[in-house]
Amino acid sequence: MGSHSQKTIVKVAIVQAGTVLFDNKKTLQKLRDYARQAAESGADLVLFPEAFIGGYLKGLTFGVRMGTRSEEGRDEFRRYWECAIQEDGPESKQLAAIADEFNIYLVTGVIERIGSTLYCSIRVNTFGRQTSPKLH
Repeated sequence: MGSHSQKTIVKVAIVQAGTVLFDNKKTLQKLRDYARQAAESGADLVLFPEAFIGGYLKGLTFGVRMGTRSEEGRDEFRRYWECAIQEDGPESKQLAAIADEFNIYLVTGVIERIGSTLYCSIRVNTFGRQTSPKLH
């Protein structure tokens, strides 16, 4: 764990930012930029919001009305589904790489796909190592 194991005080950076909905590549670039800024300011632990990768559902209806769903809603849900990350997927690996690059603990809210179910999870990355997701 390097010099972090000797510390008695941990500097925490809390990022309050929104996702780039339906665009994981841009969202991850945004996350990297904020993580870099936090690390340059001396942060040891960088926290990102719930569902930062994958997007928060506020305002999305997926075209649902009692007993029906529109084609536009189906397309919207498909896009949301495709943005859900997987445990060993490229986004998870990129989160680990960002934590390693900036020598930080990185905690990120994600929408995660396991089997046929989507979860609102927390990804914890410690200096490039992934831990198991915290699902709810």
